[in-house]
This record gives sequence, C-alpha cells and structure tokens, in this order.
Amino acid sequence: MRPALHPGVLALSLAGAAAVLTGCQGMSRVQPISQVRVIDASPDAPAIDIRQNADTGLYNVAFGTVSSYIPVAPGAYTHAAYTAGTGQRLATVRGSFTDGGQYTVLTGNTAAALQMSILRDRSTPAPAGQIALRIVTQTTRPAAFDLYLLPAGSSMTALVPLASHATYGANTGYINAPSGRYSLVAFSAGSSPLSSRPIYNGAQATYPSGAVRTLVLIDHLTPDPATPSLQVITANDVDPS
Repeated sequence: MRPALHPGVLALSLAGAAAVLTGCQGMSRVQPISQVRVIDASPDAPAIDIRQNADTGLYNVAFGTVSSYIPVAPGAYTHAAYTAGTGQRLATVRGSFTDGGQYTVLTGNTAAALQMSILRDRSTPAPAGQIALRIVTQTTRPAAFDLYLLPAGSSMTALVPLASHATYGANTGYINAPSGRYSLVAFSAGSSPLSSRPIYNGAQATYPSGAVRTLVLIDHLTPDPATPSLQVITANDVDPS
C-alpha cells in the first residue's frame, strides 16, 4: 500500500520541453509552449512512471502526488502509465495540447481499473476579489456527495454549494467565489447540512484574490480498505501576481 501525499517525484523531464532564451531584455520564447502536470489519485496502484510518446517523463509517481507544471511543445501526445521501473503498462490516454494551454494528466481509479484522463486547466487569474475553484472527484467510494465551501468563522447556514450528487469522475468546472478563508465540507448526497453530520470537513485554507485552484477528492487509506474515508489534495493552477 502506498503512502498518501507523497512530497514529489524523483525526476521531472517530460519530452519535448520548449526552449526559452534569456537576455538583458528578459525572457522570450523561441518555441510555442504548453504546460502539463501529473496528478496521481489511484489509491492502490503501485508507484508509476509516466511516459509521453514512449519517452519517460516522470519517475516513481506516488498516490497523492501533484507535479509541477512542465513545459512541452504543443501537439498530440499519448501518455501512458507504467508500474515504476518496469515495462508493465497500466493505462493510456491521448490528447492534444495547444500553444499557451495548461493541462493536467490525471491518473485515478483502482489498480484493477486504472484510468487516465486529460483536463484543460485555467491559466488566467480569477477576477479581482474572487477565487476560482474546481472540484474533481476521484474517490472510489460508491456513495455520492454534496460539496460545499464553509467560510471561516461561519455556521453551516453560510455554506456555499459547489456540487450535488458528485460521484467518481465528477468535475464541477471552475466556480468563482469571494476570496477568503474556507474549508471544504462534504455530506451524503441529498442530506440536509443543518441536520446531518458531514462525512468530510476539511482544514481551513486561505485563497487570495485571483487564485485558481483544483481540489481533488481522493481516498484516505484506512486499515479497512472496504471503508476508505476522504481527503483532498490541492493543485495550484494560477497564483495571483
């Protein structure tokens, strides 16, 4: 069983990295550039290597990892996940990256049914005084959830709804909310927040004006694999300047 929230990956070298030229006038691109990162949300698959068009790009990616964005040349790519250090291919996904685009290659589901998908990420800040949050559900629990933001210091009556009946694979898209400090709260789908106990009440986090974040719901591994609980990993899409 792999540890959650692995601090990083052992190598970052996606093929096709675009060149940049630095000088007294600053930095200017000499090739078009896309930005790609990897998130591993599969709770029981082994550590994986990610290959892009047969070239190894990320080594030993573990559950809960969010890699940094890596520049690649725009174009069509096939990404494949392999058991780390072997030639055992577990899943593939194909997608095209555009100049200036920002993308996430997401690996999820259980090892027996490993899936890969490509998400187009937002690359521009949220409006002034706002944040933009996207919730991606990758927990393998069969239950559905209603998801909310709870402002710091507020009661459940102040909940900001994000998604209803979210199950594996749900993607809310980017939702704007006032900047501030929030926690993510999940209830069983259809239950009343005023009379029900949340099944997940996350730690508070500060979201500054202009910030764009992707919050990925994943399994929190427990001694009993049949009853995993929830946890959330946060990926920074855009940081305010």
